[in-house]
Amino acid sequence: MRDLDAVFDALAKSAFRRRFALGVREGKVLREKGVDTVVAQAHELIGKRLAPQAPLNDGKQTPFRGHPVFIAQHATATCCRSCLAKWHGIAAGKALDDAERQHVVDAIERWLRAQPLPAASNQPAPDNPQRELPF
Repeated sequence: MRDLDAVFDALAKSAFRRRFALGVREGKVLREKGVDTVVAQAHELIGKRLAPQAPLNDGKQTPFRGHPVFIAQHATATCCRSCLAKWHGIAAGKALDDAERQHVVDAIERWLRAQPLPAASNQPAPDNPQRELPF
């Protein structure tokens, strides 16, 4: 298992990994629930989606939007077992042990804490169809 500082140095050189950022919806979730709650959710998501020896739909199990943890997983290369092997040195083909699970969650938390959060707004959410009238 690689040191997280070394992993983050390598991730910073990847144009693909650098392009990930929280969307409006994910930023709102992180701001409203708080990092600690989202990290607790990360523990649960990693346990179900990444930690098993043979995760269901491995390589396709992590959506690209919908929850801050999903965005963080792609940004930190903790989205599938092949990325874990390539970037973090955590071999595929076996269930993640407690230290490996914690390593994954630590990477996600580190990325989440580094993200700028937009200030709370009184504007309707972008997916809210209500619009202001022009008069």
